[in-house]
Amino acid sequence: MKNFFQLISSTDFLLLFERFNPLEAESPGLRNCGGRVLATTITSPEFLPPFARSTMDGFAVRARDTFGCSESEPALLSIIGEIAMGSSGKDVTLHPAQTAHIWTGGELADRADAVVMIEYTHQLDEYTVEIFKPVAPGENILRAGDDIKRGDEVLKKGRKLRPQDLGVLAGLGITSVPVHRQPVVAIISTGDELVSADSRPGPGQIRDINSTTLAALVEESGGIARTVGIIGDDYESMSAACEKALQTADMVLLSGGSSVGKRDFTLKVLKRLEHARLLAHGVAIRPGKPTILAQIGNKALFGLPGHVGSAMVVFYLFVRPLLRRLSGESTELGLTSIQAVTGEQIPSAIGREEYVRVQLVAQQGGRPPLAIPVYGKSGLLSPLVKADGLLVIDRDSEGMDKDTTARVLLFPLVN
Repeated sequence: MKNFFQLISSTDFLLLFERFNPLEAESPGLRNCGGRVLATTITSPEFLPPFARSTMDGFAVRARDTFGCSESEPALLSIIGEIAMGSSGKDVTLHPAQTAHIWTGGELADRADAVVMIEYTHQLDEYTVEIFKPVAPGENILRAGDDIKRGDEVLKKGRKLRPQDLGVLAGLGITSVPVHRQPVVAIISTGDELVSADSRPGPGQIRDINSTTLAALVEESGGIARTVGIIGDDYESMSAACEKALQTADMVLLSGGSSVGKRDFTLKVLKRLEHARLLAHGVAIRPGKPTILAQIGNKALFGLPGHVGSAMVVFYLFVRPLLRRLSGESTELGLTSIQAVTGEQIPSAIGREEYVRVQLVAQQGGRPPLAIPVYGKSGLLSPLVKADGLLVIDRDSEGMDKDTTARVLLFPLVN
C-alpha cells in the first residue's frame, strides 16, 4: 500500500505539545541553576539589605543637623567615632550635632538617617568636621528592606534564571532552589552513506553533519545532548538504538529516514516501539514537510529530515518549543522576531508555510534591514553559514514582492 503524508499545519503541530508535561524538579546548588527554569515561586525570607547602610564614603549624620548649612556657613559636627566595615553601626549612637566616619556599604549609626558625601566636608581636626551641603533624610543611604522586604515575591515560577537572579538569591541566603530538570536528548543519525566527522569518506560516503549540528542546537536550547552515533539503513539496528536511547533520554531525534521510500525506516521503527503513539507524520511547511512526531509517556521522538538545512528549520519550529516546554518554559519558539524589507522578489507556493534563509543588510536612516534570500538546495551547507535567520511566508501567499515588509526569525547568537 502506498504511504501518503497526512499534512497538518504548524499551528496544529504545536498544539500537540500540550500532551507533554514539564519535567520534574530538582534542587542543585545555585552555581548549577543558571539558565534553568524555576519550578516554584520564591519569596524572601528576610530583608535586603538586612540593615540600613551607606551608599557613599562620608559621614553618618542626623539630617536635621545639616539643615541650612552652606559653604559660607558650614555646620560644625563633633566626630565621635568611625564605623569600620563589617562592624555594627548600632555600636555608635548619634546625639545632636554629632557624626561618625562611614564607608560605602557600612551599617548606619544608631539614630543616623543620612550620609554626607566626603566631598562636601572639611575635617578641622580629629574631633571636628565642617559640613558644606545639607542632606535630606534618606539621602545616600539604603534602609533595611529598601531592595526586598521579608515576604516579597522575588522570582516567579517559570522564570529562566539569569546571573543577576542567582545573585539576589545568594544575597538572601538562598543557596538552593527547585528548577526543572534539563531534558536529555539522544541524537541518532541514520544512513548507510554516513561516516563519523573524524573519518575519511570512501566512495559514495559523506561525513555526519547532523549529529554535531543538532547537539549544538540542543545545548543552545538548554537541553543535554547525547549523540548515539550513526545507524545504517537497517530496521533492526534502528529499533534497538531507539529502545536503548529511550531508557535514559526524554527526547530522541532521528535524523534522516522520515520521508517516503522503501529504505526509510523511521516511521516503521516508531510504530514498533512499545506504547508509542504516532502524533504526526507530515507538516505543511517548506522545508521540513516529512517531519514525524511520536510519543511514549512523556517522552518525544522526532523523525527529522536528513538534510541539515531542513533539519535545522524543523528544530527551530518544533523541537526547540517542546524542549522549552519540558524545561518548564512557555511553548514558544524562543527566537527573536524582527521586521525586515525584502531585497528582491521571493516566490512561494500556496499551501505550505515557507521559511526562506536570508541574510540581513543594514540600511541607513533607521529603516528596517534588507532581507536577501540565500538560495541553495537543502543539502548545501554554505547557505546556512551565510544566513542570519528565516523569513516567514504564509501558506496562503504566492510569495513576496521586492520592498515588502516581512517577519524574520533570527538565529540565536551563541555567547
